[in-house]
Amino acid sequence: MKPGKSKNLAQKHAGKSPDPKIEAELSLKSIRGELPCAVAFDIATRLNVAPAEVGITCDLRNIKLSKCQIGLFGYEPNYKVVTADKEPLPALKEALAAAQTGNRITCRIAWEIAARLKVGKIAVGNACETMGIKIKHCQLGAF
Repeated sequence: MKPGKSKNLAQKHAGKSPDPKIEAELSLKSIRGELPCAVAFDIATRLNVAPAEVGITCDLRNIKLSKCQIGLFGYEPNYKVVTADKEPLPALKEALAAAQTGNRITCRIAWEIAARLKVGKIAVGNACETMGIKIKHCQLGAF
């Protein structure tokens, strides 16, 4: 959520109930109503659930996701840390160009590219920023 905005995250999932196992983990791991992206993925892995289920339970408990691993949201004071690179690595530039559809890629594809090329996820976010590629469909449902 961008600075200055506040909303009831649970409204996105009317009629759903929080998963009790995930809810228990969130009560242990969230701090001041926030949960970092990496911690959300750790919870999903440990409980063997889809990351989206952790995101839904966060929303239902009004816990904000923070510190996106690609750098797109949840950082103070400027909301995001992703910046345009002067010149992305050629292999990264090539992989992103091949993966994009209409100047967009999914979060999952961004992660796959980072793993395949052995670069940080934020490096992928920075390259996307440089190339004008929007990253959509957060695996946790944040964007």
